[in-house]
Amino acid sequence: TMPHSHPTNTSLWELHLTGIPGLQHLHHWISIPFCVMYLVTLAGNSILLCLIKADPSLHLPMFLFLSMLAVIDLVMSTCITPKMLGIFWFHSTAISLDACLTQMYFVHAFSAMESGVLVAMAFDRYVAICNPLRYLSILSSPVVAAIGLAILLRAVVFMSPLTFQIRRLPLRSPAVVDHSYCEHMAVLKVACGNTAFSSIYSLSVSTCVVSFDSLLIALSYALILRAVLSLSSPQAHKKAFSTCGSHLCVMALFYIPGLLSMYMERYHQELPSHIRILLGDLYLLIPPAFNPLIYGIRTKQICDGARRVISR
Repeated sequence: TMPHSHPTNTSLWELHLTGIPGLQHLHHWISIPFCVMYLVTLAGNSILLCLIKADPSLHLPMFLFLSMLAVIDLVMSTCITPKMLGIFWFHSTAISLDACLTQMYFVHAFSAMESGVLVAMAFDRYVAICNPLRYLSILSSPVVAAIGLAILLRAVVFMSPLTFQIRRLPLRSPAVVDHSYCEHMAVLKVACGNTAFSSIYSLSVSTCVVSFDSLLIALSYALILRAVLSLSSPQAHKKAFSTCGSHLCVMALFYIPGLLSMYMERYHQELPSHIRILLGDLYLLIPPAFNPLIYGIRTKQICDGARRVISR
């Protein structure tokens, strides 16, 4: 199919993703930063995982959470970027219903997991700074494993109903999804039947997860800053502000565009659709590329670990 024509022979087991509606003529250009971000994500997160595995001094709770984040980022960007680039480069818009639902499930479940890991990392920093002597006894290996399992279960329990709900709805033909990946709200628009439950459930779960997690993160960082400001050394203040600042920027990049794109998808139909869709793409593409840089390469232990591994 040509990028502009809507395919009409859609079997109902197949959907078509439009890419970025209204910007099809720019798909080749848009694909360049997307492709670069994906390559940075693959390289950064893989290097980080290899480093943490290779250097025993990095087998600490903080770096175990960082490894979880790296795995989540690799899965999340791999489940959307190759297909997106296929649309941008080869106009391969078709996607089977099962592949679409799998992609949707992974995107939403792994976003929820990423959010949970960011909370765990904020808690980890809080314990390390405010209770350093008991750090390893509070965050023992069984506790870290339990936190990881809880993050996984929460994502599965919250996100499974979304996919099952859509699986049961008939799709209208042609099933053309105005998005560059199978985003839940966008797929819901090509479903017939009563989609109210699905739509309300999706918005409320996302809002609850984001609000709850952001509050916990804000609380952790507020307590960290309070603890640091009670120290006298200006050097410590500077370091804490720089670390907290960069962490909070990455978190804002993850939470704000994600929620905005969802609410716009639901309520602001008059907004140009490419703005909504670019927001939805960027919140899944930017944090995975930046996380290894912000949390990894700027961390002294990781740099020292890298030197040790290289010198070995």
